[in-house]
Amino acid sequence: MTDPRIDPPFIAGEREMLEAWLDWHRETLAVKCAGLSDEQLRERSAPPSTLSLLGLVRHLADVERAWFRGILMGQEAPPRYKSEERPDDQFEAVATTTAEEAFAAWRTEVANAREVSADLSLDTIGKGLRHGSEVSLRWIMVHMIEEYARHNGHADLLRERIDGVRGD
Repeated sequence: MTDPRIDPPFIAGEREMLEAWLDWHRETLAVKCAGLSDEQLRERSAPPSTLSLLGLVRHLADVERAWFRGILMGQEAPPRYKSEERPDDQFEAVATTTAEEAFAAWRTEVANAREVSADLSLDTIGKGLRHGSEVSLRWIMVHMIEEYARHNGHADLLRERIDGVRGD
């Protein structure tokens, strides 16, 4: 399996460092899914969990959407894959989802996140609120790194279970 990730720099300014780590973690998710069929990407971790690689891609598309469209830009940005009635659909409703569709949605949200944040200061306060509080772009970026890092750990285990592939 090829690894297109670019390692984050050891020395850089805060903005460059945050962007590099976030991009590295985004690409890690793609690496963990690379070369697998739709069926393999739908494989669940272990009962009763509904966690799958495809579910993680859908979840992270919604997370990117919520933070960068909703909180940072203040846009009306309802989740693509879940609702109040079905809060776990991003994980549970993968039977008819294709990798092509899920990755297209995820890549769209990642591209949007990069575009809307590119010219903003890390001190920019989002136009939306999170639990009634204002949030800075710096906080959003750190949170996104944490979110991806946590879920990439899940992806490591899922991938190893599916075909034995291990790695960073």
